[in-house]
Amino acid sequence: MKDISERELELPDAVIGKLLQIAAEHKEIISLSVGEPDFIAPKPIRDYTKKIVDKATHYSPTEGRSDLREAIAKKLKKDNKLKCTPDNILVTVGSQEGMISALATTLDVSEQVILPSPSYLAYIPQIELLNGVPILFPLKEEDNWSINPDNLKKVIDKKKSRIILINTPSNPTGNVLSKKILEEIADIAVEYDLWIFSDEAYEKLVYDKKHISIGSLNGMEDYVATFQTFSKSYAMCGYRLGYVCAPEDLIKPMTKVSHYLTLSAPTISQLVAIKALQLPNKHIEVMRKEYDRRRKFLIKRLNDLGLNTPTPHGAFYAFSNIKHLSKDSYKFAKTLLNKAKIAVVPGREFGRFGEGYIRFSYATDLSKIKIAMSRLENFIK
Repeated sequence: MKDISERELELPDAVIGKLLQIAAEHKEIISLSVGEPDFIAPKPIRDYTKKIVDKATHYSPTEGRSDLREAIAKKLKKDNKLKCTPDNILVTVGSQEGMISALATTLDVSEQVILPSPSYLAYIPQIELLNGVPILFPLKEEDNWSINPDNLKKVIDKKKSRIILINTPSNPTGNVLSKKILEEIADIAVEYDLWIFSDEAYEKLVYDKKHISIGSLNGMEDYVATFQTFSKSYAMCGYRLGYVCAPEDLIKPMTKVSHYLTLSAPTISQLVAIKALQLPNKHIEVMRKEYDRRRKFLIKRLNDLGLNTPTPHGAFYAFSNIKHLSKDSYKFAKTLLNKAKIAVVPGREFGRFGEGYIRFSYATDLSKIKIAMSRLENFIK
């Protein structure tokens, strides 16, 4: 066998991929691991997909179709209070491609990205894939998983740090950053002249709090790249479509990088996305209300079972403390899978400060969540 690059060999094997495979092959397993809506895309989106298929067999421009970028710019102004034009928009194959394009555009070898832990499991491998250095600062359960700006500031290196990466609403904790915290993060970015990459994939899935885009704060349009997606809000994961809003002097080189990564996002997905942005909010609200119903049930059950779980205010995840049951979240998740037939994600997948916790997803039918909680109760006993 020919040699494989050290870069690839050092990439972690994502546990979540194995969990998806196991859950698909064994129907008795209830998966509370998936980071994907269990809803299908709203009917108008599905119907429109069938209607326009004959118009969608050619490439789109790398930066995205102009009509879609115009629609996104209007959405961002209205919903997120961002100052942007179509020239500030890059359409990507999911927000994950947007993130790696942005990292490739801004990071040189050994330069640092400051990010919280626990945080989305793809960030660290993406940074390391580009020979950057992820610098983690801890989020704490007693702070309801919010960012402590003092902890962030402690790890900044004036010579090597280039980016602060935040995720709100958060995967895996469900935390929604407050305006006060965002303002403090913004001040730090300005003080040290750092980019802020703000991953807002779950922006529409918020409960009893308000989502605020950090790029909307005064003077931050030159410091912030905002990453959003159609996957969560519209249950369009399979369409693989996201977008980035950033200053033109970042979007232009990102577009060049994106050309060599994917050439362009799927044309059919872009046409459907224009339709999605025209839909009334009721389609999103149906899903959000159901997630909220599941959230309330799941959090109460987990806390009643002794798995301390701060209330998440966004996304569709609960992050539970298992330290009194196991010191190894991977072993706990594996045992839970084998003995109770419940699939969850071990906390250490989300960075070293996630150890001692597991992530439950409530993007699963409530009836299945109830069965899973009964199994979990028996397992703990």
